[in-house]
Amino acid sequence: QVPLVESGGGMVQAGGSLRLSCAASGRAARRYGMGWFRQAPGKDREFVSAIWWAGGATYYADSVKGRFTISRDNAKNAVSLQMNSLKPEDTAIYYCAASHLFSNTQRDYVYWGQGTQVTVTS
Repeated sequence: QVPLVESGGGMVQAGGSLRLSCAASGRAARRYGMGWFRQAPGKDREFVSAIWWAGGATYYADSVKGRFTISRDNAKNAVSLQMNSLKPEDTAIYYCAASHLFSNTQRDYVYWGQGTQVTVTS
């Protein structure tokens, strides 16, 4: 059973917006940092953004800083990623993940969703 389930992916034109959501089943992310990663075709998986379970500390990859906003609803064990000003380079499968550490390193994440496709057309 996959503890994290992403939703909200789709296809948009460059400059458009999407909001991704990640729902945690059970307590998988209750005391975890939660993050988003993405993997474009032919590329390695890369960090996008993270938020700590306590407080509002956040990380953003330089490539998305100022365009993406991560938020968390601890009561619902959910995390969202608002993606604005999307670029074709943002096209990837986006994965929600949870870690015991507040981290931008995928090796620190122990729970992963199945991913949701985001496609940004020119």
